Amino acid sequence: MTSQPPAGVHLEPGDYTGSDPLVFTSSPARSPQVPSAPQARAPKTVEMTIDGAPVTVPDNVTILAACRSQGIDIPTLCTLSTLTPEGVCRMCVVDTGGRVLAPSCSARVGQGMTVWTDNDRVRHSRKLVLELLASSVDVDLAGPELPDGSIARYMAEYGADPSRFGPPSPPAPAGARDAAEAGHHEQPDGSVAERVAQPAKVDNDLFVRDYAKCILCYKCVEACGADAQNTFAISVAGRGFSARVSTEFDVGLAESACVFCGNCINVCPTGALMFRSEYELRRVGEWREDDQTVTRTICPYCGVGCTLELHVQDNRIVKVLSPLDAQVTSGNLCVKGRFGFDFVHVRPKGSDREA
Repeated sequence: MTSQPPAGVHLEPGDYTGSDPLVFTSSPARSPQVPSAPQARAPKTVEMTIDGAPVTVPDNVTILAACRSQGIDIPTLCTLSTLTPEGVCRMCVVDTGGRVLAPSCSARVGQGMTVWTDNDRVRHSRKLVLELLASSVDVDLAGPELPDGSIARYMAEYGADPSRFGPPSPPAPAGARDAAEAGHHEQPDGSVAERVAQPAKVDNDLFVRDYAKCILCYKCVEACGADAQNTFAISVAGRGFSARVSTEFDVGLAESACVFCGNCINVCPTGALMFRSEYELRRVGEWREDDQTVTRTICPYCGVGCTLELHVQDNRIVKVLSPLDAQVTSGNLCVKGRFGFDFVHVRPKGSDREA
């Protein structure tokens, strides 16, 4: 069988023998030059004014991103870099000169826009939002401290006084808020500040749902839905003050579509969703965050390479998170990566390091 020259090589009949080394090393079908990368297009920008100072920012960013790029501190609770902004907590509102204040986490910048982030109108709105939140929800663990600052700091900064709405109402019995019918409300007498206080839901060994701390920021719903997990096990049920995060038909987590990935815990800013281990330690006063070490490592279960952050206290892993800036995970894990770490604590029987 006669050998044929490589594709793209054109020789006169009889010139190719099948063993000429020049054919394989100097083929005219191959360029000796490496093609250069296409020239990057300069991003489009807009000219705007923030707190009286002219700035130039990309035209496709939110007002919040534009303000933060200028070093301006704007409080937020419901926004996260990996989730679609919902604009529900109203902590980040700014004055753009319109009839109503704009949520900076979702409103986009525009050419010639004027933004005021700290005038009297904005401060009054944020103060009232903080007072309403703190009067109805347990915000002792609310934050996050980075990058937005804890609620306690903002309460002091804006002079918020939730006690002016009166003493708190007693906690609701277990299941009472879940059984509330949408649109049916009893007229309060105004003697107490209505609260969403209720017993925590401790129905599995992995995590606890303490909805007395829930501010309905929608982060857990987004993480469970199209933004990350696509499980859609939870959503917001009810209306008005009776609104709450719930599974379908308020069934238990084990009977719902929940796959126990724990991605909702990773995004919760108030402690409403918490590792069972953290919940138990806090309940007995043994949760010591200042004494914990945080170690980044790679999940050992499969070849995906998810990044883990191991929070260790007293030589035991007490919770596992994943950093939002991890390229593989963007903060998301599966049930094994987030909760399957008990094997680390197993020690041989009789060992002086026995758990």
